[in-house]
Amino acid sequence: MRPEKKVHARLRRKKRIRKKIFGTPERPRLSVYKSCKHIYAQIIDDTIGHTLVAASSLSKEIRDKINEIKKEGGTKTDIAKVVGELIAKKALEKGIKKVCFDRGGFKYHGRIKALADAARAQGLEF
Repeated sequence: MRPEKKVHARLRRKKRIRKKIFGTPERPRLSVYKSCKHIYAQIIDDTIGHTLVAASSLSKEIRDKINEIKKEGGTKTDIAKVVGELIAKKALEKGIKKVCFDRGGFKYHGRIKALADAARAQGLEF
C-alpha cells in the first residue's frame, strides 16, 4: 500500500471513531497519535475544546528516562509505556480518573496498546 493511501485509510478510520467518541468534563477523551519516531497523548475536554493534560516522548519530565531506555537498546514500545505512565500520573494529579480512549485510527496493537496498558496500570480507567 502506498504511503498516502495508508494515511488516508487511517484518517477515514479516525473519522469513524470520532463519530462515536466525545470527551465530556466527567469523562474526557484520551487521544493518541504516533509518528515514526515519537508518540503523543493528550486528554481533551471536547465540550470546550481544551487540552487538559498532554505528554509525549519529547516531554522534558521523562527525557532522562527515555535516553536511558535508548542506551539499553529499548524499543519504541518501551518508550510508549513511559509516556502512558506520565499521562496517567498527570491526569490523576488534575483529578481525572476516567477517560474514553481514542486510538486515532491506529490499530490497538504495539505502541498504542503499550501506552494504554501503562496508563491503566497507573490507575486511569477506560
